Amino acid sequence: MKKLKKWLLTAALATSVSVFGLSSPGFAAFWNLTGDIGVHDPSIIKEGNSWYTFSTGQGIQVLKSDNGTNWYRVPQIFLSPPSWWSTYVPNQTHNDVWAPDIHEYNGRVWLYYSISTFGSNQSAIGLASASSVGAGQWRDDGLVLRTTTSNNYNAIDPNLVIDANGEPWLAFGSYWSGIKLTKLDKNTMKPTGSIHSIAARPSNNGAIEGPSIVYRNGYYYLFASIDTCCQGVNSTYKIVYGRSTSITGPYVDKNGVNMLNGGGTVLDSGNVKWKGPGGQDIYSTNVIVRHAYDADDNGAPKLLINDLNWPNGWPSY
Repeated sequence: MKKLKKWLLTAALATSVSVFGLSSPGFAAFWNLTGDIGVHDPSIIKEGNSWYTFSTGQGIQVLKSDNGTNWYRVPQIFLSPPSWWSTYVPNQTHNDVWAPDIHEYNGRVWLYYSISTFGSNQSAIGLASASSVGAGQWRDDGLVLRTTTSNNYNAIDPNLVIDANGEPWLAFGSYWSGIKLTKLDKNTMKPTGSIHSIAARPSNNGAIEGPSIVYRNGYYYLFASIDTCCQGVNSTYKIVYGRSTSITGPYVDKNGVNMLNGGGTVLDSGNVKWKGPGGQDIYSTNVIVRHAYDADDNGAPKLLINDLNWPNGWPSY
């Protein structure tokens, strides 16, 4: 159980105090971050008193914080591309790694990530693991799954999900026919069994990606990013969600619309300063991280963190 801490909101946001991870309904804290917060597609984990954020970039970029608010950059995971990457994604260059996902499971930390080229579904999801983030000494666990131009889905944006029975699954997907889900073998942490479709946007050019699934009080909640990323202040990214009593779906939004049919209730569409929020990750059901483009800094992508509330069984902040 995480240590409870109090975070004082800045006067511009609120004057109330939020108890970390257990905020009062309607007063979810926006964490006041300092230091190096340049990220895209962040995934977050806590070990002891230290926080780590993994994100898209050269060799998988890593930020560390000793208190959750002040961040600094530490060495990347891959100093050079593993040789097997070029077998599955020949055009992948410059050690550019996308949308990593970090989770602890069965006494080990698992780091899923993707390699691809923009706009292509010749892609691969890889896996590295370690006894702990702090210990380092990452083991290359190789290929998890791949797609080629003959597939109607895309093997990027992985997310490790642990179901109510403690079994591991992997959600993934971007554009094409949407978000997918597959069961993992708990020994290899690689796929076993069929691939399920859980969300799509058939009438919106397939613009859905970046799944993140959490289980809470009898429901699986699927968060995803829709519309267009990676265009700075012109990005139209938004975070949407739906829920299901089964991990394989159907996931429906607050209006009962199936996410396979384009459903999804908007959680965050940005504001005057923070444009195109997305690439979200949920930590322990009560913290949400994502990137957004800073309109006051030429559209630079930066880390945002909020406490996540659940009024009436739906997420809010």
